[in-house]
Amino acid sequence: MMRLFLLGSLILFSTAASAAVGPTNKDLLLLQDKLKARALQAPSYKKSDLIFDLPLTYNQRVSYWISYFQTRGKSWFSEWLEKSTRYLPMIQKELSSTGLPQDLVYMVMVESGFEANAKSSAEAVGPWQFILATGNRYGLEVNWWLDERRDMKKSTLAAVHYLNDLYHEFGSWYLVAASYNMGESGLRRQIAKFGTRDFWVLSQKGALPAETMDYVPKILAAMMIAKAPGVYGFDRLAKLDPLEYDIIQAPGGLDINELADHIGLTHKALRDLNAELIHGFVPDKIEKHPIHIPRGSMALVSEYLTKFYVKK
Repeated sequence: MMRLFLLGSLILFSTAASAAVGPTNKDLLLLQDKLKARALQAPSYKKSDLIFDLPLTYNQRVSYWISYFQTRGKSWFSEWLEKSTRYLPMIQKELSSTGLPQDLVYMVMVESGFEANAKSSAEAVGPWQFILATGNRYGLEVNWWLDERRDMKKSTLAAVHYLNDLYHEFGSWYLVAASYNMGESGLRRQIAKFGTRDFWVLSQKGALPAETMDYVPKILAAMMIAKAPGVYGFDRLAKLDPLEYDIIQAPGGLDINELADHIGLTHKALRDLNAELIHGFVPDKIEKHPIHIPRGSMALVSEYLTKFYVKK
């Protein structure tokens, strides 16, 4: 097993025997050399893309998921990589502002592929896949017309607080990810039962659900590919503009589709921007509710609201 840490231009690593299939230690060091050279040449605002601020372990399961993303999963993983350019800046900013590793952003990639309307069989919802109880615990409102778990910014802020709490308890980013996936209480029991806080030892002892055992390797594989997609065969990726919007206070009764028609936007585009509105409207009984509108569309939206109030 190899554990490797990049901090600025300093590379620290230790090696032990590994039965990994895939890139060799030499390949990984070559990748680090490439990233180091790029980091030295990159503008300061891009340097965080070229270093790892999570401990990087390379083993057989990480190798498996790298290979999977390169082959059977390449089509949808390419879409994840393209969508990441839209959402990474905002999510990494929020992680960094709280002192959390920016590479935790790859949890969102693995959880949902940055899909606001993602929903699991366990009723977890949104980009960060909050279940109802945990979402409520961290301030996300859910009712018949509103689900703040679907809002990228609100759910990210909730996730930042949740991840911070998990780290204070478990003291390991791998265990933070494991507890996020399987639940804190289940992980506490397994740590007490087996007497270890080493994620890989818990995995080897069969202490974790199969999904959780693969959850950390998936994150590490996604992180490695996303840092240098060309090295792994992901070329010609489209780059999306970072998520930007203005916020207005929408009156009760406002229909997102009608507003989209007025400002010349597709229904889907504006509804995606306001994914927390489950049915695409603000109920009449609500006095006002903040909604997102495309940057630069304020004049058109104000024009629509004037007509809306007259009609109402």
